[in-house]
Amino acid sequence: MPSRRSPQQDMRPAPARDAEPAAEGRRLSEVAYQAILEGLFTRKIAAGAFLSQNDLVRMFGVPVQPLRDALRILEAEGVLTIHPRAGIEFLKPDLELARSTYQFRSIMERAAVRTYAETADAAAITQLMQDHQSLLERIGADGFLAEHSELLQVLEERLHGEMVASLRNPLIETTARRLKNYLTLIKLDRRITAPLALRTLREHMEILDACLRRDADQAEAALGRHFQAALQRILGMF
Repeated sequence: MPSRRSPQQDMRPAPARDAEPAAEGRRLSEVAYQAILEGLFTRKIAAGAFLSQNDLVRMFGVPVQPLRDALRILEAEGVLTIHPRAGIEFLKPDLELARSTYQFRSIMERAAVRTYAETADAAAITQLMQDHQSLLERIGADGFLAEHSELLQVLEERLHGEMVASLRNPLIETTARRLKNYLTLIKLDRRITAPLALRTLREHMEILDACLRRDADQAEAALGRHFQAALQRILGMF
């Protein structure tokens, strides 16, 4: 005689058979997303390029559906425009994008630097200042070497990343990541020299010094000067 199923057993949901394929699809979409951004950042895809979907499939070796998913996300983030039955047009940085990006950063990070100045751990601020001072001394002694460019980028990301993180707002952190992509594209053709690197580091030190003193007004003012100077350096490229 066949066993009878209990009511509780009948109410159990069926196993999600499509869970693994769905997870694999998301993974491939993320791979495609990162590959396209990396292609832009390394100039494998030229700024302003107009490519077909098949071009991108051949270029990055990802299946069509995950590629489409990644393209839709990148279009929402403003990195490209999908023209139906025509192709994909990639963003070409210009003066307006640079101005808009720095204006948005300024609005967002003025609030962030005030919170950072008031709440950040003093030891963390001191360590960040010491790392800046170390790079200042290395550039002063050796000139600006290729390895210093990467270290400068790391310090840039640490400073602004820690300020934004101090707000503890996931919506702002998501927006900051999107702006970071814009900044990377804007700065692709920027040539960094020792004077420019030293100026940037000193501007950072001014911000950090105010934060260490818990002077939110001076920290915000220093950040405003830093963004104004950084924008002028960027505008000089166009």
